[in-house]
Amino acid sequence: MSLLRYTVYRLLQAIPVMFGIAVVTFLMVNLAPGDPVDYMISEELASEELIASIEARYGLDEPLWRQFLNYLGFSWFLGLLGVPGFADAPPGLLQGDLGLSMYYDRPVSELMLTRIPPTLMLVLSAYAFALTLAIPLGVVAANRRNKPTDHISRIIALFGVSTPSFWIGIMLIVIFGVWLGILPTGRMVYPWRDPAFYGYGNHLELWYQTLRHLFLPVVALGTLQMAVIMRVERSSMIESLQSEYVQLARAYGVSERTILRKHAFRPSQLPVITLIGLNLTTSLGGAVLIETVFAINGMGRLIVQSIQTLDYQLILGTTIVLGFVFVIGVIITDLAYAYIDPRVTYGEEA
Repeated sequence: MSLLRYTVYRLLQAIPVMFGIAVVTFLMVNLAPGDPVDYMISEELASEELIASIEARYGLDEPLWRQFLNYLGFSWFLGLLGVPGFADAPPGLLQGDLGLSMYYDRPVSELMLTRIPPTLMLVLSAYAFALTLAIPLGVVAANRRNKPTDHISRIIALFGVSTPSFWIGIMLIVIFGVWLGILPTGRMVYPWRDPAFYGYGNHLELWYQTLRHLFLPVVALGTLQMAVIMRVERSSMIESLQSEYVQLARAYGVSERTILRKHAFRPSQLPVITLIGLNLTTSLGGAVLIETVFAINGMGRLIVQSIQTLDYQLILGTTIVLGFVFVIGVIITDLAYAYIDPRVTYGEEA
């Protein structure tokens, strides 16, 4: 099976997964206690007419099955086919419309577009930090197994795996922000804005301040990922260094540096790539807590606010987008296997 056919095959497999995510999320949101209208109007202004008009605006006055069809966009297709009762149905998910936020009264897609860049900057920076430390430390620990360097790396990995990210973030704020006062702990500076917006003279100063504001949340979010990747890298490298072809290379007098770089490193990256591909998408969930701790206006805080206000459309939109990112991340991880290891084939018997 060619790469293109395999990619199309995996994308088709993702369709029922995304449909399942939409169904489960829709049912859980609508079964949650509380009424989103209560968060939109005060008790003093509440009246039956006002409540009815708000419910009609957002489609909350319709049966649950009709709301689900409207959200997915099936009602819009039925309206095109001339089915009675669906003539004025709005577009839905299948037409690329994520709906209208009930709390912000703005399109969900518009809200998410303003919040995605800060989250991507945080997550990608945290992963760059994690990979920069984890892979070299894992290789060194495997090469010096049961030596002091290996013991130190294992202690670091144990600390990173056992400690919650939000606790690390709070401790970093207390130490570097409160006690030492050398790093900012909030009000993130974004490099894509005009330096004059923050009162800076040029882009170089803007980037410098961005790195200062980003350092603590990156360390807090990336520590767990660094620890997990380092443990897998160490175990995989030890297995590769003990393999028969590495022993044969040593017997032929190949240098240890060449063995590490050419014979052991590349085959040992398959489990690491699996972990990176899956954790890179799931770390978006970890960004929820970190963005709350450091007051970063990203997707994480938007998800928390949508849950606090029972904003049905916003909860559904953010969940489906994150689910789509996770599914695409898994597919990309599978496709990366064949590049690293030619023995891996696309759905064919070797």
